[in-house]
Amino acid sequence: MSKSTDTRAGILQQAFELIYQKGYQATSIDEIIARTNVTKGAFFYHFKNKEEMGLAVIDEILYTGITPYMEAALSQSGDIRRDLYTMMEGLLLKNPFFIVEYGCPAVNMIEEMAPLNESFKKALVRILDRWQAAIEQAVKRAQAQQQLSAEHRPKQLATYIISNYAGIRNTGKLRGKGAYKTFLAEYKRYLEQLI
Repeated sequence: MSKSTDTRAGILQQAFELIYQKGYQATSIDEIIARTNVTKGAFFYHFKNKEEMGLAVIDEILYTGITPYMEAALSQSGDIRRDLYTMMEGLLLKNPFFIVEYGCPAVNMIEEMAPLNESFKKALVRILDRWQAAIEQAVKRAQAQQQLSAEHRPKQLATYIISNYAGIRNTGKLRGKGAYKTFLAEYKRYLEQLI
């Protein structure tokens, strides 16, 4: 990688960490610059403004860091119940990308910025759509293999699972990892009851 590419990547990584900790609106360009030890000119060489940098964080850090993991987890064992559980357990307890106290960076950004900025909303929908599609495909595969009844509607099941994830991530901010363990026990029971 070139020095310019390394500088840009460093800015994005530090911006991501600050935004994850404090939120997008509470994070200033000056704070990002101070954390990266780059000049203001270097920042504006790579990003014309804070919004462009925020969108790059979504596309280049969140999207590329989260979605491949979700897709891989859904095709691990070939058992839909186990794969859905493993995906959720990994996202909550094993993924080093996330810090319990801060919640999920994508969910946080959705809550903070989707109602306020159409460009952010579109970029965040891309993450959600890819995850939703991955779950839907896994459910359809399971139905074709007769692991799940054809009565299950893949889109609705995917929406339900994703919504549960968002809710427990926010609960975990307040109650810590123990909330995840309680949730996972009930989530496992739910999956085992799917026919």
